[in-house]
Amino acid sequence: MKRLLAALCLCSVTAVAHAEIAQKFGPYEVHYNALTTDELLPEVARAYKIERSKTRGMVTMSVLKQNEVGVLSPVPAKLTVYVTNLNQQLANVEMREIKEGTAIYYLGEFRVTPPDTLKFTATVEVAGEPRHELVFNQKFYR
Repeated sequence: MKRLLAALCLCSVTAVAHAEIAQKFGPYEVHYNALTTDELLPEVARAYKIERSKTRGMVTMSVLKQNEVGVLSPVPAKLTVYVTNLNQQLANVEMREIKEGTAIYYLGEFRVTPPDTLKFTATVEVAGEPRHELVFNQKFYR
């Protein structure tokens, strides 16, 4: 069921503010995206048991490793994600792993009260590798 990824890519194409972004750490790339869950198609939200709402956000992440010939493949990782709003309120975002065929990605939900800019801090751990941290901000509009 790659419907979620397809829906998120569609959201990314239709809303520049929600474009998927990637950060590199050696042979690894971490792709991430954050959006309000009301942007998901109803059938996608149902399939993944996600509540659609303007006050619910979702962050998606995937970790890919580049092989010797440059091909990226998904790898399992441990992700720890925190979100901070403009009022400096901190919340943990519980990430759940989704495996569909060869795809591996992670979803986490959080509360958001637009308009707001949330700061995401993520720690990415791949077995046997150094831990990496990435930080990104996402604006949410009414």
